[in-house]
Amino acid sequence: MLELTMATVSAAEEGATAGMLMADAPSEPGAVLRVGRDKSVCRLSTPDDWLFVSRVHLEFLCGPHGTWQVTWLRGSQPDPSSEVVLTVGEYAQPIAYGGTVPLPRGAGGEVIIKDRTAPRSVNVGYYHEV
Repeated sequence: MLELTMATVSAAEEGATAGMLMADAPSEPGAVLRVGRDKSVCRLSTPDDWLFVSRVHLEFLCGPHGTWQVTWLRGSQPDPSSEVVLTVGEYAQPIAYGGTVPLPRGAGGEVIIKDRTAPRSVNVGYYHEV
């Protein structure tokens, strides 16, 4: 099972966890969890006016062997207005625009979407339960 928690953080709310959202999905091939502004397809949705987040920004997908990966989906703009970073413990790795990174089994971490123009972020914590 993959468990996600999401918090939206602006400079005025830094450190606050109010409004935290949660979602999970079984580790079955083809299971998907999406993060973005479009509430009709995303299990975790950001504020509509946070335009640095695409309609569908992140996709967590379970592969054929119960392993999960995260993809920063390409949006309608050629250059994104955000950065995406995957953290696992002390390790931080940028995710390329349109890129995919596997998530470690039985571990947790965070995927952070950072606004390039303002002190705002979307923090998506994950835990891959085996």
